[in-house]
Formats: sequence, structure tokens, C-alpha cells
Amino acid sequence: MTLTLNYTYRIYPDNKQEAMLSEWLEICRRSYNYALRELKDWISSRKCLVDRCSLESEYIMAASYPFPSYHQQQNQLPKAKKVYPELAKVPSQVLQTNVRRLHDAWDFFRNRGFGFPRFKKYGQMKSLLFPQFRDNPLTGWQIEQGSASRFPRQAQVLLQLPKLGKVEVNLHRPIPNGFVIKQVRVIKKAKGWFAVVSIQSDITLPEIETPFGHFLGLDVGLSSYLATSDNYVEKGRLFFKSEYRKLKLLQRRLSRKNKRSKNYEKARKKVEKQHNHIAFKRKDYQFKLAHKVCDMGDSIFMEDIDFRIMAKGFLGKHTLDAGFGQFRDILKYVCKVRGKYFGLVDHRGTSQTCPNCRAEVRKTLSDRVHDCHECGYQCDRDVASAQEICNRGIETHSRQGLCRTETVCQVEVRG
Repeated sequence: MTLTLNYTYRIYPDNKQEAMLSEWLEICRRSYNYALRELKDWISSRKCLVDRCSLESEYIMAASYPFPSYHQQQNQLPKAKKVYPELAKVPSQVLQTNVRRLHDAWDFFRNRGFGFPRFKKYGQMKSLLFPQFRDNPLTGWQIEQGSASRFPRQAQVLLQLPKLGKVEVNLHRPIPNGFVIKQVRVIKKAKGWFAVVSIQSDITLPEIETPFGHFLGLDVGLSSYLATSDNYVEKGRLFFKSEYRKLKLLQRRLSRKNKRSKNYEKARKKVEKQHNHIAFKRKDYQFKLAHKVCDMGDSIFMEDIDFRIMAKGFLGKHTLDAGFGQFRDILKYVCKVRGKYFGLVDHRGTSQTCPNCRAEVRKTLSDRVHDCHECGYQCDRDVASAQEICNRGIETHSRQGLCRTETVCQVEVRG
């Protein structure tokens, strides 16, 4: 079993390299649409109405024409390069992975039954995948044994890509010792170009199947972004709302431009950059918060809740702004890398249950203090929910939990 990690770095191609990357993206977009058109034509030629076949609106293929699978379309690429010479500008493996992307979407559609692949419009192809390297593509850097020191500013690190040459990269964190670079995905964003470097190692992380150490329950919300069972409360953060004033100004300026003009394109890029800034700000905060949570406990429990349903309420805009689902995925990844246990518990009634005596305490959204009428336990509402999540996590995942143990005498209080 191998450990695979993805490190994202900012790259700085020059004007010539940037023009080549943009041209490659457009060629890949056209080849993707061509392969999808062939797939749709094959499907349309194998189906018809009950009483007649359409000879005008559908493209008819021969009955002996094979299904345009991934291997069949991949083998047609050398012949296509003779008909369309611009395909030769793109590295061959990049074109193959581009066809692979289409058939991954097709297989995903067949498995779940909806979401047929769509044609990509101009500018919608945003990434190129370089799947294989013979040697280490990074040059001008050196790993220090057992050190996590930053690279000096004057050190120039270069990334060697096929047919593109060496591209300057900001290697803000070193690649750990023992890891090998397997593939690189170049992504175009409004803020610039980025390289997602996939590294692998034979190091195997131990599978943590049971909780251990200090247990910690987490409750997420809008008034307080995060509350733990140890009475720690993280203040609520709304990233979109804090940057909405500038975004609103940029969108108003964009609405006044003539579409498909140069000024319209400049204004559209400014709006896209602002959206990128908000997304980067949110993700950076969530990674830092996930590491902070891992410092607090060894076994972490969260609610198993579908935040998409939560986002359909009257606070949907703020819920989407908080990005609770993304934070849960990031926390799960950080726990795995750092050797912590992560578990999910049932979310039903966590805010309506007393964590001390387990009695039902009904509260509305305006009630921000938990006050149990059975045992008299009082604390912050979100902290009480986090403590109840911790109790359920111990009961569900730990063998040394609260199951089959008497927490309070039933004669004195109910619950």
C-alpha cells in the first residue's frame, strides 16, 4: 500500500509558456468535444422511435462501427494527428488523459444514472494532466534530512514539463524525504497558474480503527463556527459576506460592459479573481483550524449530517459561505495524516439532549444557553451539543463507552 499526497504550488510561466499552455487547453477542449460527439452519435444511431427512424436529425453510423471506448479513441489519436496537425503540439500523454477524463465522466454517469457528460464551451477547460515522468521534474532544490525549513527567496526552483520547458515554481514547502513525484496537473485560475504535484511513498499509515486518548466532540454552526466539548468556542467566520462589498462593486461594473468586448473580459476576470480570493481565504482558514483541532484531542467526533439539506433553509447563503462540508473533509484528511481518530455520529437531537443526564431539553434557535430542568446543568448551547456528540461518539465507536453503564439513577430523574 502506497501513500499518495497532493501538494499545490504556484507556478510562474513566461509569456511564451503561458501562450502555449492556453493553446494546449483549447486543443484539449476541442478534442474532448470531438470524442464526446462521437460517443453521442454512436448512441443516437443505436436508438430510434418506436415506429420510425430519424434520417435527418441523427447521424447514422454503420452497424459494424465499434463502440467509441477509451482504448478505441486513444488508438485513433495517431491517425487524428495526421488529419489535424495542431494535435501534435500537445504532449501525447496529455491528450490520452484528456480522453480518459471523458470516459471517467461516462462511467460515472452509467453508475449513478444521471449527469451525462456535456460539451465544454470556450474557456471551460482549465487543467492539463502530465501523468508520467522518467526523472524528477523539480530542479534547483534540495531536501534537508529531518528539517522543515523554508526555502530562501533567492533560490529558484524550476519544474520541467514536456514540450514546455522549465517553469519557475514557488516551492513554499519542501517535498518530504522518501516521496517520489508521480504526476503533475497544471491548473489555470484567475489568480494565475498552479501545479498540483502528486507524490507517492511506500510509507504506510497505521489504520486507526478504535478511538484512543482524549475524546473531543465538535459542533459547527453559524453563530460560533466551531464549539468543542472542552468549552472552546471558535468565533463565527463568514468569508463571502466580508468580501461581498467589493464583489458587488465589481459585478455592477461588469453588468455595464458590452458582452464579448475587451473591457467585458477584463471586468469578468476581476470578478473571477475576487471569487478565487474568497475560496482561498476560506480553505486556508479551514486547514489551520483543522490542525488546531487535532492539537486539542486524539479522537474527534462530528455530526453525520447532510449540509446540502441544511443549506436549503432560510440561512442557506450563510451556510454555503461557511463551507461546513469542505471543513469536515479537510478535518478527516488532517486526522488521517496526523494519526488521529475521526468518527461520525448521529446528528438527530444533539442540541435537544442534555449531555449530563441525557434528558430531553427542548430549545428554539433563539435559546443560546442550555439549562436542563432535570439536573440543573447549564452551559453554552453549542458546547452542550458538542458534549452530546462526544458522548455519542464514545458510545458508538469506543468499546469503553457509556453503553451498559448507569450514568444517573432513574428513580431520581428521568432520561
